[in-house]
Amino acid sequence: MYTTADISRIIEMAWEDRTPFEAILLEYGLNESAVIRLMRQQLKKSSFEMWRKRVAGRNTKHLHKRSPDILRAYCIRQYKPK
Repeated sequence: MYTTADISRIIEMAWEDRTPFEAILLEYGLNESAVIRLMRQQLKKSSFEMWRKRVAGRNTKHLHKRSPDILRAYCIRQYKPK
């Protein structure tokens, strides 16, 4: 259903602190539980557990918990120049 590139991008979005699950739902049609399933399938067990611990306490991963001061989905320093 999803290409390798799509899966890679979904994983990247899931790791990003400022990208909410709702953005993944809008772009790829995967809700939070589907993203968790995909991450469990695609990542090594230790990487999945690290990711779950990381996102468990992040208010920025959910739009309804997010501060209205956050207006963008990613940090401008996140992507390195090529």
